[in-house]
Order: sequence, then structure tokens, then C-alpha cells
Amino acid sequence: MGRIAFAFRSFFAILFTGQLPADIAQAFGFAKAKPQPKAVRQFGPSDGALQMLGILQRDSRLLDFMMEDISAFEDGQIGAAVRNLHDQCRDSLTRYVRLVPVIDGVEGTFTKLDTNDPGAVKLLGNVPASGKAAGGVLRHKGWRADNVGLPQLAASQNPAIIAPAEIEIE
Repeated sequence: MGRIAFAFRSFFAILFTGQLPADIAQAFGFAKAKPQPKAVRQFGPSDGALQMLGILQRDSRLLDFMMEDISAFEDGQIGAAVRNLHDQCRDSLTRYVRLVPVIDGVEGTFTKLDTNDPGAVKLLGNVPASGKAAGGVLRHKGWRADNVGLPQLAASQNPAIIAPAEIEIE
């Protein structure tokens, strides 16, 4: 019978006040949400990724190219555009990120494995059931960031804005 009373009280309290009565919330293990104080914006890992996209857009217009429908262009036109885009993107990337191979070896040759970390080395082909191997033929060196030197974001900057809209005033 107590649950029915709680149900009626909860229904009417929510209907008229928009809130669940404190005693009922506590009885069922619900905590009332406390208003969060306004805090200084915390930057997260995705902010750096968005910032890097912004840099690639600013320096080479990479996103403009990627979001454009290129099906109407001839391969030669696309190739000419990509050559310049490649150079600009590479310059921007190397300015802010130092990339090094995960395995510094010669692709196509046998390489001993120093690690079986699946985040660092992806095993291909006839992988043993244990998932561990002594070595194999290096098909791709992989890449890891040795150093990242992105400029500091301003506290007022919204990292979700990768590139601002541009309006020319005449």
C-alpha cells in the first residue's frame, strides 16, 4: 500500500511542482540533482583533435576539400589539387606533431617483436591462438606521436568551431 501512496504523491508533486518529493527520492535511492557551479572550461582529449582539424583547415583547406563532392571532376584535376593539398597538410602536421615509426624497420623484412601490445602492433595472417608471436614480416611500420606541440587554446575559444564562417562585407 505504501508504494501506491508514493506513486500518487510522486505523480501530483511532479505535475504541480515539477519535482519528486525529497523523502520519496531518498527512499528509492534517487539523489536530487544539485545545481552545478559555473566552472572554468576543462579541455579534453578531443579538443586537441578538433584543434588539429582546425589547423589543417586553416593552412590547407583540408575540410573544404574532403566535404566537397568531387565526382564531377576529372582524375587529372583531382590529382593536381591533391598534390598541393598534400604538401600543405604535411607541413602543418610536421609543424605541430613529431611522428616516429612504431617499429623502425624495413618493410617487407622479418622483424622480431619486442611487444605483443595490440595497441602498438597488429598481427596479421596466421596468428597463433595465444595471440602472441616471436616475429613476422613487417608490412607497415605504424606511427606514433613522439611529441605534440599544439598552441594553447584560449579559455573563450570553442574547440568545436573548427573553422569560422567567413563573411565579406562590401
